[in-house]
Amino acid sequence: MQITKYGQCCLLVEVAGKRILTDPGKFSTSQNEVENIDLILITHEHADHLHSESLQAMLEKNPNAIVMTNTSVGKVLTDLGVTFTVVEGRDTADHEGIAIEAFDGEHVEIIDEYGIVQNTGYFINNELFYPGDAYTNPEKPVRVLALPVAGPWCKASDAIRYAKEVKPEKAFPIHDAVLSEAGIALTHGLFAGQLDEAGIEFVPLLNDETTKF
Repeated sequence: MQITKYGQCCLLVEVAGKRILTDPGKFSTSQNEVENIDLILITHEHADHLHSESLQAMLEKNPNAIVMTNTSVGKVLTDLGVTFTVVEGRDTADHEGIAIEAFDGEHVEIIDEYGIVQNTGYFINNELFYPGDAYTNPEKPVRVLALPVAGPWCKASDAIRYAKEVKPEKAFPIHDAVLSEAGIALTHGLFAGQLDEAGIEFVPLLNDETTKF
């Protein structure tokens, strides 16, 4: 499996001959030029995970790409005229041999009820678990975890405890677009030290970098 990070939570996951893209948000534009996308997964409707203009630009280049998401995001996509398939709750789907498993989980609190929307994490091919903005434990073996490390709702101690609870073989950082270069170095270093002690390899993937897992 190969993963390219385009910013915040936008990932290009290349696995078993398929190209899957997650959450094309407003903090990156590199994804707008990506071609040969088979599947687009959208966890929730916040602008750092769903940027309408980016999604439309991607679909222009990839008219055959399938969009999978939840009911709440589907309402936004309907207004945009975008066709989609709902995979939510604990639904499972098969995309040309790639297993997709949904895990609805509560969006972590920002402040009171502000920004609380339906959030659906996705387990891709029984290898990569991407929770969106939630600390959902799929309660099954996870080889690679896309781990939120920063943001207005993300406290480092909570995220580290979450990773230790899931206990993947490897984890890499997402949701860190709000950090400066110094902040990324500090945060990634903290997570690496804490998770390595727990037997979890932390891979400090940066924007526009590609890593094989």
